[in-house]
Amino acid sequence: MVIREVKTIVKEYSSISELENEDKMLVEKSKESVKNAYAPYSSFNVGAAVLLENGEIFTGNNQENAVYPSGLCAERVTLFYANAQYPDIPVKAIAVCAYLDSKFIKAPVPPCGSCRQVLSEAESRFNKPIKIILYGESKIYIIDSVSELLPITFDKSFLDK
Repeated sequence: MVIREVKTIVKEYSSISELENEDKMLVEKSKESVKNAYAPYSSFNVGAAVLLENGEIFTGNNQENAVYPSGLCAERVTLFYANAQYPDIPVKAIAVCAYLDSKFIKAPVPPCGSCRQVLSEAESRFNKPIKIILYGESKIYIIDSVSELLPITFDKSFLDK
C-alpha cells in the first residue's frame, strides 16, 4: 500500500485592499455581475468574472430553472461564454462571489464539483494555471491553480487510446 498526501494551498486575505490591482478589479467585476443573476428559487446569487490572457474580461452569473438540473452555475456560464468568444486564448484568472439576503456573504464560496471539473478542463486545455479568487465580505481566498482545488482529477489523459 502507498499513502499519498494531497495538499491544497489557500492564501487568505482579510480585505480586498490587500489584493493586487488586477485581482481587485476582477473581484469588483464579479460583484457587479451578481446583480444580474437569475435565482428566484434559491435567492442565492453568484457572480463570476474571468480574465483571459489577452486582457479580455467576461462576467456571468448563475441562471436557475424550475427544473433544477437545467440551471447553470456562474462559473460555468462565464467560462463557457469566454471560451465561445475566444476559443484559443487561455484563462488567466476567475473571481467568484455570492450574495444572499441583500448582502454579500461573509465566507468565500467554493465552486461546486461540476464547476471544478470545467475549470480543470480549461486549465489542462492550455496547460496553464488558472488563478481562483473566492470573495467573501470577511475574507478572500486565492488559490493559484485549479489543480490545487481539484488535485485528483479526471482529464483528457484517461481518454487516450
